Amino acid sequence: MGSPTPKRRPKGGKKVRVALRRNRSARRRQTNWTKEHREGEDGAVDAVAGESLTGKGELSRRRTVTVNEDPSEIPEGLTRGTVIAMRGLYADVDDGERILPCTVRRILRTRLVEERHPVTVGDRVLFRLHDRSGGVVQQGVIEVVLPRSGQLRRRVRRRIQTIVANVDQVVIVSSANQPSPKPHLIDRYIVAARAGEITPVICMNKVDLDTGGFATQLLDRYVHLGYGTLCTSAATGEGIDSLRAALQGKASVIAGQSGVGKSSLLNVLQPGLQLATGDITEQTSKGKHTTSTAELIRLDIGGYVVDTPGIRSFDLSTIGRNEFEAHFIEFLDHVPNCKFPDCTHTHESGCAVIEAVEQGHIHPERYESYVRLFIEPTEPEWESRLGE
Repeated sequence: MGSPTPKRRPKGGKKVRVALRRNRSARRRQTNWTKEHREGEDGAVDAVAGESLTGKGELSRRRTVTVNEDPSEIPEGLTRGTVIAMRGLYADVDDGERILPCTVRRILRTRLVEERHPVTVGDRVLFRLHDRSGGVVQQGVIEVVLPRSGQLRRRVRRRIQTIVANVDQVVIVSSANQPSPKPHLIDRYIVAARAGEITPVICMNKVDLDTGGFATQLLDRYVHLGYGTLCTSAATGEGIDSLRAALQGKASVIAGQSGVGKSSLLNVLQPGLQLATGDITEQTSKGKHTTSTAELIRLDIGGYVVDTPGIRSFDLSTIGRNEFEAHFIEFLDHVPNCKFPDCTHTHESGCAVIEAVEQGHIHPERYESYVRLFIEPTEPEWESRLGE
């Protein structure tokens, strides 16, 4: 007797039950007027006594959806694309031939997930084309968001927001002057990148203004740690070829505080982009925000970059305090030697990390960055806002 024939999975993925957010108000109708009319007053009283205003338990907030487990398989009627920008309720999706505005299917918006938005820039999606106005395709509807890889995330109130997804590296742009480099902010970006499983690269822009050599010394700190580094100047063209080589064929996020020259570097790298640039305010020495939304930009050399809005204070509340030590790579050799297994490396006696700082094996400013991150409140004041 032969073995039983295995069941075939339905084409397009497997069906699963998913939870939905409880975002609907209670039933407002208190009386079944149709039944009252048919059965008279006595029947109406019985109907009110037995009326239920709630749903049918958990099943009322769950729905069966099809999950596509194989990214290479595209269900019939759907088209693959990449989200290149979010504009309100619409997402601009590039399918390789054209860019179409797409709405997001309601089931994706109401699923019980931690994400603040179900779709973000960089997402690989499957969408369905809609014919409008005499057969001319004007828009589509996103029905599937494929699994994400490298993500840059932050918490907004009680929800998690993914700023950009499916990227290989974060190019952290600082400036030698105007505004002055902020080592702690660079460290915050590095931690955010590593937590999102993205490779950090530190780019020091405006090196033509580094008259005292402080910026070069700061960059050497990260060279010794093994991070990739770049020295550039959008004004003189220095280091642009190295930046082009670092971006070629990769998906990269360009991040950094406002005014450091992120958009200027991209304009020099690929003439014709004409991204808006801004000046530094004299009163605060901070840059003015010129980028208001994250946007994916395809490069002529291959690959793409995401130009993100300037963020003055990057939120790391999505990362647990006990995880910070893993993202300061110079700590890793010393952590096993701490006296206490739950050592926080902030005040304990017998802490091998503190001893390494005192002996010069760990830079004191890097250690200070760690301590500042560790003692921050778990729900920080929301200083970092897109397009603030």
